[in-house]
Amino acid sequence: MSAFSTISTFVPQFGATTAAVKTAAQAVKGAAASIEDTAKDTAKRAKIKETAQNFEASFLSVMMQQMFEGVKTSEPFGGGQGEEMFKSVMAEAMAKQVAKAGGIGLAPTVEREMLKLQGLKE
Repeated sequence: MSAFSTISTFVPQFGATTAAVKTAAQAVKGAAASIEDTAKDTAKRAKIKETAQNFEASFLSVMMQQMFEGVKTSEPFGGGQGEEMFKSVMAEAMAKQVAKAGGIGLAPTVEREMLKLQGLKE
């Protein structure tokens, strides 16, 4: 067998292997782009969920501040300027905890609408 016939036998196989490698490389590049898009989508969804929860906490804070306006505390253990100053801080902290624990159902509705505005499916 001559050297030429041996080379001509392997050249078509090498060509096929090169094409297979190119196809595999394109597939890997496409998969990497898909993973990157998925990661961006997941990050965007997490940010939207956090924003919706913060909105609900803000709403609850305003609602609780209004609710606590009429509540008066007796003098030995409450009342005075200190209580008035920190009543809004307490209402805000309570609202954050209520929203974190599930809230009143406002956050999922806001989240759903924000996803629609961003063109994302639920």
